[in-house]
Formats: sequence, C-alpha cells, structure tokens
Amino acid sequence: MRWDELRDTDDHSQAAAPALFGTSAVTRTFDTPEFRGITFHEVRARSLVNKVPGASRMPFEWTVNPYRGCSHACVYCFARRTHSYLDLDTGAGFDTQIVVKVNAPELLRKELSSPRWRGQHIAMGTNVDCYQRAEGRYRLMPGILTALRDYANPFSLLTKGTLVLRDLDLLRSAAAVTDVGVSVSVGFTDEELWRTVEPGTPAPQRRLEVIRQLTEHGIPCGVLMAPVIPFLGDSPAQLRTTVRAIAAAGATSVTPLALHLRPGAREWYFHWLRRHHPHLVRHYEALYANGAYAPKWYQRRITRQVHELAAEYGVGPSTPGAARRIGPEAAGPDEDAGAEAPPVENRCTQLTLL
Repeated sequence: MRWDELRDTDDHSQAAAPALFGTSAVTRTFDTPEFRGITFHEVRARSLVNKVPGASRMPFEWTVNPYRGCSHACVYCFARRTHSYLDLDTGAGFDTQIVVKVNAPELLRKELSSPRWRGQHIAMGTNVDCYQRAEGRYRLMPGILTALRDYANPFSLLTKGTLVLRDLDLLRSAAAVTDVGVSVSVGFTDEELWRTVEPGTPAPQRRLEVIRQLTEHGIPCGVLMAPVIPFLGDSPAQLRTTVRAIAAAGATSVTPLALHLRPGAREWYFHWLRRHHPHLVRHYEALYANGAYAPKWYQRRITRQVHELAAEYGVGPSTPGAARRIGPEAAGPDEDAGAEAPPVENRCTQLTLL
C-alpha cells in the first residue's frame, strides 16, 4: 500500500501534499465468518470533512467517509477508482482491503467545533457505504451521528445496510434538532441479479424492511433506485415490480439513476459481464461508447417511466434539506441536554441523493 505519500513523514520536506493519514497504521484480519478474506487497515485520518470537487454532479458540497473500500462488493461501484490512489486493486482489492479511519468520530467533533466551519450540510454514504459489514465491528457511526446531533449540523446518509436500524434512536434525536435525510438504495428486487451484482449487500427485501421500519419510527426515508441496470433490470415489468415494492415499504420518494461506469468500475463491471452475461457485452459497448454515462435518451426514458410509476403508486416527491437551524448563539453540545425535543416527525426533511 502506498502510505508514504499519504501520511506524515519524519522529513516533512519529502511530503508533496498534505498528509491524509497519521504515521501509525495497523493491519488486521479476523477469522469470524463475516470478515473472512477481508483485511482491515486501521488508520488515523488527518481530516474527515471533505469538499466535493466543483465539477461534481452531486447536489451537496461536503461529505464524510469513515471507510475506504467496501465489502458490499457491488461490481458497478464508482468508488473503485479511489483504491488506486493507495496502489490497491480496484477489483477484488476494493472489496476486501478496507481502510478504517478509527479516529473518525473524535476528528469530526473537532472539525465541527472549528470557527471556520459554517454548519453546511454533510452527506454520508455517497462514496462507500458507512453501514457496510466493518461498521458492525468498528462502530464509527454512533460517534459520528452523535457529533452531528450535538452540533445541530444537517446531514443525510445513503445506505444499503440494515445496520442503520441500530442507530435509529440517534437518528431520531438528531432529527429533533436539525435536518436529517435518510435514503436507502434499492435499484431492483430481482434476487438472482442481486446475488451476482451486489453479493456483499443485504437482500433487496431486507432493505425494503429497513425503509418500513424507519418510516414507522418517524424517520422519513426515500429510495435511490440505483442503479437501473440496462438489459438486466430495466424492462417495464421489472421497473413496475421495483417501484411497487418501494411504495409498499412506505418510501417518501423514489429517484432513479441509470447505471454509470466510470474508470475503475467500468473494467470490473465488464469483467463481471463477460463471465455472467457474455451475450450482452457488445450491447454495453454500444450503449457506453461515448463515456461513463448512458445516453441522455436512455436516462430520460428510465426517469420518465419510474416517475410515472411512482405517481401511480402514490410515492411523493422529495424536497431538499435546509440549512442549519441552530445559530452560533445556541447552546453548546453539553448544554440543555435534558430539554424536551420537539416531535421527530415535524423536524425531518428528506434529501434525495443523486
């Protein structure tokens, strides 16, 4: 792993850019079945709140990512390329070499308390999933959510993980003081497709149950219907089945996103495609001949179909998250801790993540 250019060195003149990690890194493996074959690299990050590049299509400016790499092993994951920055493999290495920022909660609290931080919205789960299997052992998210709640900092999270239900009480208490958006990713409900394209994730039906439980407990939950996979999950019947299941689970919104194949993900996805669906390779080569994104006509068709189905099944539109409601003069994180919170259902705002 290429740590030297990403962490502090004894000779600071050798560092060409600000270090991402501290000097200590611990590599661990575990014999338990859920972690077999996975290597964890425990690091101490130098910063946690990341600025999204200005050219990004994302509707947010700041993100928090406590992990790098993801055991969900989704073959299409656009974040695969980020592993190449560490000289790690963007294929199987992305799925099995997980970087854990063990100091994430304390570092986030420090950054939120800085006078330079203006309380902007923070998005989580937009790179790799914060509730992947590693979170069950390292438990970084409770500390992260607690810090965001204590500083009344608006945030949203996107996940395929059922472990988010563990933090339901924290989400409710955060929603009482700031804007919280929760979205679950469900691109399709076909279990045969799921087993090969998203092998490390909870089954789609389990994710639908997460949506049901969140909404029943006062946390509005939207769905990022992503990815819609060409030729495998995009027929009118498949789209209808998926939207109908999303509506039945109680989702507040559904936002479709067609499969995109950025460098790093593209190579791994085509490797998977040649093994599982070789007859589709030439169709994909034609559909993605001009870049990472499917043609506009295809994206518009999928969006129109899903929106029409959503309207038919009564899934409403989503609204953007608002700015922080508690100003600098408000009580600090340790003050008024026992004050009665307003009802959660009146303080939640759904944010759709694209």
